[in-house]
Amino acid sequence: MSHLFSPFRLRSVTFRNRVVVSPMCMYSTPDGKPGSWHLVHLGSRAVGGAGCVMTEACAVSQEGRISPMDLGLWSDAHVEAFEPITRFIKEAGAVPAIQLAHAGRKASTAVPWLGHKPIAPDAGGWKPLAPSALPYAEGFEPPHAMTGDDLDKVVREFEAAARRAQAAGFEVLELHMAHGYLLHSFLSPIANRRTDDQGGALANRMRLPLRVAAAVRAAWPEHLPLFVRISATDWLDGGWTLDDSIEFARALKAIGVDLVDCSSGAITATTRAPAAPGFHVPFASAIRERAGIATAAVGLITAPAQAEQIVGTGLADLVCVGRSFLDNPYWALHAARTLRADAAWPVQYARAVGASSA
Repeated sequence: MSHLFSPFRLRSVTFRNRVVVSPMCMYSTPDGKPGSWHLVHLGSRAVGGAGCVMTEACAVSQEGRISPMDLGLWSDAHVEAFEPITRFIKEAGAVPAIQLAHAGRKASTAVPWLGHKPIAPDAGGWKPLAPSALPYAEGFEPPHAMTGDDLDKVVREFEAAARRAQAAGFEVLELHMAHGYLLHSFLSPIANRRTDDQGGALANRMRLPLRVAAAVRAAWPEHLPLFVRISATDWLDGGWTLDDSIEFARALKAIGVDLVDCSSGAITATTRAPAAPGFHVPFASAIRERAGIATAAVGLITAPAQAEQIVGTGLADLVCVGRSFLDNPYWALHAARTLRADAAWPVQYARAVGASSA
């Protein structure tokens, strides 16, 4: 029996297997609303056998976008655009999930294939927000150091987006608190140099992220799971650490968060993680054991046997697969075949695997 292709239940939601399509930005909408690209992109991964299909980071406000082409959920008009996508994902047997995000000081940049350079406010960009007025990298617009009113507004935006996510038909919600974006920048002493009750001590730096998590948990239906993606370490001296992440995970669990999605790095543009196959798995394992919360592992998980070992040995509860799904939308079905697991191909495609003579 394959552990990777065994069901997994959180609250009222049962995942048909432990494979999650990791959130990956597509930078393919001019107004934040998903279109035909997103329906085909996300829908094909559901048809391809994933247990859970997660959207790319969806901005909770226009100023929370990474680029002008980001997906978003800042108005009710966006809800209608998401509905056919969540409906199709469910029809294909997968759980539809959404990642809510605010880009913080990494906002207002061009899409990657146009250089990912910062866009100045007078060139169609906007002023980024951050805990402190420290730019993300050389050449980036110095962000606005957020006031109390700004903090309140961001909490309300996440809460409103969570309610819209439910209306759109999503069954899992993930909060993006990693990769140098707004909530991670509050956690990390590299980006957070505040001297008020939002900075300094770990409890202060966790204050806004925990406030957002609590507001979203209250707005998100009790029977549906809530995930949080974190950067488990900044990979920098004086930065956020694994021990910080464990304490943070314990606080998230107390609020009602169900799973911590473990990534790392990206608090600065020059940070380099020692990337290797499965390099985040030790973080997922440590947080799972020491914080007593379910975890997902992500990062260069490409081989079926590798994913099977992670789940089968209890290092993580779910595996998030990204680039391999970009290469092959049917990665999960091929993995099941490799592992001799029971995963049915869509009847429309059965002839491709010898299951039909039609």
